[in-house]
Amino acid sequence: MDSVTRIDAASDTMIADWLAARLRRAFDASGGPVAITVPGGSTPFPIIEALLTHDLPWKRLVVWPNDDRVVPEDHEASNTGKLRALFEPAGVEVVTLSVMEQVPHFALAWLGMGADGHIASLFPNTDPSADDPRSMVQLTPDPLPPEAPYDRISLTITALLASEEVVFVIRGADKSDVMAAALAGTSDLPVARLLAAARQPVTVFAG
Repeated sequence: MDSVTRIDAASDTMIADWLAARLRRAFDASGGPVAITVPGGSTPFPIIEALLTHDLPWKRLVVWPNDDRVVPEDHEASNTGKLRALFEPAGVEVVTLSVMEQVPHFALAWLGMGADGHIASLFPNTDPSADDPRSMVQLTPDPLPPEAPYDRISLTITALLASEEVVFVIRGADKSDVMAAALAGTSDLPVARLLAAARQPVTVFAG
């Protein structure tokens, strides 16, 4: 990793403002669609709600989930369904992940992280690689998280790093310690593998 900025104790509104500034810059630099990838879970949704209050050309935004559970989009466990409910009223296109899709170069890769160091659905047992020739994989976490016991489809580290910038939003002291070890290069968890291979700016919002 070449350039990492860590920002502690940032509110959802502060993070949304940061994201809006990055999106505005991407829109200004491009006359066409702008693609980003965003995480699932509960943490992003209040931030997305605050982000959508900004006056941006939302109809030019294309959102790719980092990953999803292999369930129908109207299922309560579907990341895509939840993202559609938030983004589509503003005119944003939300992509359904498929291993056949051609993944674009992202203006921004927004990631979360689990306490076990997983990113997207790249859990430690899946042994993800930064030189994976694939952009997307279908897999089964082991162990299956009890709150979401489903097979997954996920962007790979390769696809996530095909981006101009990477931003993490993590909450909790346990995750903060895992991130600190990854940034220090003292772990080999999925998040550490991505960070070790990153050559673009990385921002970490922690706390």
